[in-house]
Amino acid sequence: MELVGLPCRLPGSLVVLRDSTWQRSMLAAGPNSPISEHRLLFYTVPNDFMPKLIKPLLILMALVCVGLLSYRPALNYWKLRNQPSWLTARVVRGDAVRMINSTGTVQPVLSVSIGSFVSGPIVELNVDFNDEVREGDLLARIDPRLFAANVARDKAVLATREAELARIKSDLQQAQNDLRRGESLQLSNQNFMSEFEMDTLRFACQGLAAQVQSAEAGIMQAQASLENSQANFEYTEIRSPVDGIVIDRKIDPGQTLAAQFQTPELFIIAPDLQKQVHVLASVDEADIGLLLRAQKEERPVTFTVDAYPDELFYGEIEQIRLSSVNVQNVVTYPVIVTATNYERKLLPGMTASLSFDVESVADVVKIPNAALRFYPEDMNYVAPEDHALLDGSRWKSQDAAHAGGMTAEEKTAAQRLKNTRHVWVVEEGMLHAVEVTTGLTENSYSVLVSGSLEAGAELVTALETK
Repeated sequence: MELVGLPCRLPGSLVVLRDSTWQRSMLAAGPNSPISEHRLLFYTVPNDFMPKLIKPLLILMALVCVGLLSYRPALNYWKLRNQPSWLTARVVRGDAVRMINSTGTVQPVLSVSIGSFVSGPIVELNVDFNDEVREGDLLARIDPRLFAANVARDKAVLATREAELARIKSDLQQAQNDLRRGESLQLSNQNFMSEFEMDTLRFACQGLAAQVQSAEAGIMQAQASLENSQANFEYTEIRSPVDGIVIDRKIDPGQTLAAQFQTPELFIIAPDLQKQVHVLASVDEADIGLLLRAQKEERPVTFTVDAYPDELFYGEIEQIRLSSVNVQNVVTYPVIVTATNYERKLLPGMTASLSFDVESVADVVKIPNAALRFYPEDMNYVAPEDHALLDGSRWKSQDAAHAGGMTAEEKTAAQRLKNTRHVWVVEEGMLHAVEVTTGLTENSYSVLVSGSLEAGAELVTALETK
């Protein structure tokens, strides 16, 4: 049906509705046929009707055009909306360093424990924590009165023994003189001195000579006792044997020391704390071989402490001790790391987090470890040629083909092939596997040994959650 408008003298326009059937009837019947009165509908509308009608028609046509233009983008959107979105990481090129991490404790290079050899109350205390001392400095003093009295007593005993020796020597000299006179008289007149008298003189000399030896031994004993008393008296003065810093003080003024059964510990002094410290770390037995090689190559060690978390300290492996430690069937070895401490930031007892540089390579392609850990869970997202990797049929077919007479080398190669790792890339909306072999492993990357990957390639690491 079509719409026709004719001009009219009356206000408005004449509108005639007609169809093709009516046109054929009018041609057959002629213009004066009564059928025209029944098939024509005339009515009058206002003059501004057509502009009002055109505006909605234009809007309708615009909506139709917009719908046609947005149909395909909307269709593509809904298609893409149903496709998965993958998180990716990029293959990079650069240097790689393998690190072994461990924890340890900061310790002085040498710590000297100073004790007391004698007992008594502390009457003088001259140093405190963190004080710097020099060799020979007086640290503390024990009440010396009893020890001074012992020295005086032993000196008196020694003087008495020396006087006794002098008396005995004088008697011996007198006896020897008597013996010589008796011998002279006997030579001049044998009847003047009898043999009994001569024997008495001889025995008197021998007895006095023995007394001299005994007195000399007594003097030596008195001297030893005096030296012991003097040593104990000197022990009442506690002096520093080395230059260093007092890192611990375990006594207070007035405290009484009892050293009869065990030497009491009074101070601990660190001689070289301001220059160098040790970090004692425990390293798993599986990593000791790498650390031995790193020690020979003089590779650096880095570590941090909780007191300065943003500062990196440097050291080197000084010693790997052979005495293992077994705790709940876990075997570790003590490793000593030497570090400088000129600023005195490293204090004894601090916990250190160490990283041992054991291996490094330069300018290599590195794969993100997250991509090596990714494994597709939905086979619908994987290209058909890689379905065998997910259901294990490839490995089963290879095992079946090589089952039976395999040499040791073939078995090793088959095991290596079976353990080959794969990473995944997105091509045309599907996941495709790329076989790779990795070498040195860092915290976030692994070195690519073989595989058709280049720096800049995007590898899938996870399915993005919507």
